[in-house]
Amino acid sequence: MRTGIGYDIHRMKEGRELVLGGVNIDSVRGLDGHSDADVVIHAVCDSLLGAASLGDIGRHFPDTDDEYKDISSLRLLERTKEKIREVNYETNNIDVTIVCQEPKLNTYISAMEENIAQSLGIPVYDVNVKATTNEGLDSTGRTESIAAFAVATIIPAPEI
Repeated sequence: MRTGIGYDIHRMKEGRELVLGGVNIDSVRGLDGHSDADVVIHAVCDSLLGAASLGDIGRHFPDTDDEYKDISSLRLLERTKEKIREVNYETNNIDVTIVCQEPKLNTYISAMEENIAQSLGIPVYDVNVKATTNEGLDSTGRTESIAAFAVATIIPAPEI
């Protein structure tokens, strides 16, 4: 079994949709970024790539490549799954913490878990997503940004 950690943060921006865990969140602002700026999925991708010693999301899906402009991060997660499978691993489980002062996310969490599980081809009970605030501290606490941390474990894939 191997373990990896991922982290991402994006600043909030007027005129963008807010997408977290592949779910459109009701909000007047979204996250600024080259893709859909989904910090949850970006952190998950980084945790998986790290566990497989494959670098980070920027190496595989650079923000300088127009192929990834406005792409759904769930597509990036599916491609990440393929990359870890190429080195003979598969996802065992995912744990994510979202740091977000607002909006409140509790009604969206189960849909995020389902999206992650479906993209990775694992049972939803192997995915855990939770949210917290930063109690008004730093850029996330001032609602200027949203961040996410993810931990993944991967296991050797069965021979096909």
